[in-house]
Amino acid sequence: MTLSQEHERRLPPIRSLALKLVLAFLLISLIVAVMGGFIARWLTEQEFSRLVSERAQSRFITEATAYYQVYGSWDGVEAFLSFDQGRVAPFDPRFLNPGDNAPGQPFQPPFGFVLADGTGRVLVPSAIYRKGQILSPGELNQAFPMEVNGQVVGYALSTGEPPQLDVREQRYMQRTNLALLYAALGATAIALLLGLYLARSLTRPLGELTEAIHRMSEGQLDQHVAIKSQDELGQLGEAFNQMSSRLSQAVQQRRQMTADIAHDLRTPLTVIAGYVEALRDRVLQPSPQRFETIHTEVQHLLRLVEDLRTLSLADAGELSLQIGPLNPRLLLERLAVAFAQKAKQQGVELQVDAAAELPAINADEERMAEVLGNLISNALRHTPDGGKIILAAESRLEGVELRVEDSGEGIPSDALHFVFDRFYRVDPSRTQQEEESGLGLAIARSIVEAHGGKIEVESQLGKGSTFRIWFK
Repeated sequence: MTLSQEHERRLPPIRSLALKLVLAFLLISLIVAVMGGFIARWLTEQEFSRLVSERAQSRFITEATAYYQVYGSWDGVEAFLSFDQGRVAPFDPRFLNPGDNAPGQPFQPPFGFVLADGTGRVLVPSAIYRKGQILSPGELNQAFPMEVNGQVVGYALSTGEPPQLDVREQRYMQRTNLALLYAALGATAIALLLGLYLARSLTRPLGELTEAIHRMSEGQLDQHVAIKSQDELGQLGEAFNQMSSRLSQAVQQRRQMTADIAHDLRTPLTVIAGYVEALRDRVLQPSPQRFETIHTEVQHLLRLVEDLRTLSLADAGELSLQIGPLNPRLLLERLAVAFAQKAKQQGVELQVDAAAELPAINADEERMAEVLGNLISNALRHTPDGGKIILAAESRLEGVELRVEDSGEGIPSDALHFVFDRFYRVDPSRTQQEEESGLGLAIARSIVEAHGGKIEVESQLGKGSTFRIWFK
């Protein structure tokens, strides 16, 4: 199965995710549209009913008051209020005799209101108030008093019943409901389009990531995806690019390390094999010097194997440490004594600069001696005759700092980032000395980090280098 076929076979989950996102957006939009429509319709009906009620009350009171003003009594008012309400202007009661029937279709006379005379006796009844019933004081307090010539002649009391809508009002509500429906459908259509766009914008980066991961699974480790946003998807893409770059770099370093190990093993093994073969064939006669050469090469092999073992344990988090309080000055003096003779042979001055009352650090003494020994050996290799190496310790706010300073040749700025890599050489053309394994600085970093510390290097060409170790 080719990569493209494999990608097509695995693509449906991405489409399924897009469909789920579209459906989710659509469902949310429908819920919001329906709820918004219901709320808008309810509010519209409530406000419209309130306006209709206020208008009906005003008309009811106006026409009832006008009737009393014309006739001077409430006689025949119930029949008068039974005439057609559909007229545009209020009916003029001066053209009506009490008890006559006016033309038009009757509307519900109470219209949600009860008419009582000045004593509170019901004149125009409703479904809950009968004619002749006397209103209670509480009901009179809620009623609207009607005055003629400064005298209260009656009361209009709302029954709380919703007013009936005429044809025009019903048509208005129908158009309003239709408009809300169209708005909900339009919002749903817009939500569907936005859902399609958002789903595509969200799933496209995931599709690119999936395709890049498939290529990585085929062995193409150095992959890169385009970063088109700064959101979580953009951060995911950036993290993937960093992972891919580091993985590719790690694989390349592993290949280079394998080649370096093979080279470093081949040289002493070739020497040993040559001497052993020559001694076996009696081409060379056994001598203490030849056996010493073989022994030296064997020791070099053992040192390389032990360094590799230390690094593998550190990588696995299984490096054995005997942690205990350690006096920084005593540790530096121990290393100064150990390397004093070699420094003297090379014409290099070795000094210790540390106060006796420095706070103790929690560390494995032998492992830290190994770290400092690697740093001092490295400094001796790059410090010429007449140079100086200083072993220093100092108490700082963040903890205790140990330093190994030399006045050697220095390290180029573009190489500082790689000096702790395994088998890295600042100058690849230089041959590795017998006592070197090419892993000293890598081992130093692994041991320091296993203690929870930190190691860094500063350097200037022609002025020397300074390796700093911090312990909290």
